[in-house]
Amino acid sequence: VVGVVDPGDGDAVLKAAEERGWTITHILNTHWHPDHTGGNLKVKEATGCQVWGPAPEAAKIPGIDRELDEGDRITFGGEEAEIWHIPGHTLGHIAYIFRGPNVAFVGDTIFAMGCGRVFEGTMEQMHGSLQRFADLPDDMKLYCAHEYTLANARFAAHAMPRDTAIADRLAEVSDMRERNERTVPTTVAAEKATNPFLRAATAAEFAAFRKDKDRF
Repeated sequence: VVGVVDPGDGDAVLKAAEERGWTITHILNTHWHPDHTGGNLKVKEATGCQVWGPAPEAAKIPGIDRELDEGDRITFGGEEAEIWHIPGHTLGHIAYIFRGPNVAFVGDTIFAMGCGRVFEGTMEQMHGSLQRFADLPDDMKLYCAHEYTLANARFAAHAMPRDTAIADRLAEVSDMRERNERTVPTTVAAEKATNPFLRAATAAEFAAFRKDKDRF
């Protein structure tokens, strides 16, 4: 059983799978945006894989076979995942929470030191969705969909200039990117310590950070 989360580029995904001797059996989509679903049909046509994705956005998910929503549980590779509905970035956005291996696939809701833009939902919805992640185990790995950490860290240092944990992480992330190292996955603990959007106590505080970041 081999899954790919949010295949934006079908050719790149198929090439990576071939290099590893893998045959993709499942696509797990978090939301409908083309940079997350653009490779669905190419991968499905090449492999015959199943496409699973958010029920509220099923009409926008190419090739969808199974529709998932809040409270659903799926079994994948012998591990069970909870499905969370986490609106904000899009209205139907979902996350896959695997408590056994202690990993979560979170799409564009929470990033390392940041969060996705609020395109379809409200600031209140996005704040509520983010706060759910704070209740997960501190050592759970969060796999977000983009390598935006350096830009996010620079904003975090701007938003909270006297925060030493953020300053230290900015330095660490800068060094990692200089060496072309990945900064994803992150952990719940790291985000609780250094992500201004997760640390925002209220929806109003979150909205102020988000509007500032949109202009940053």
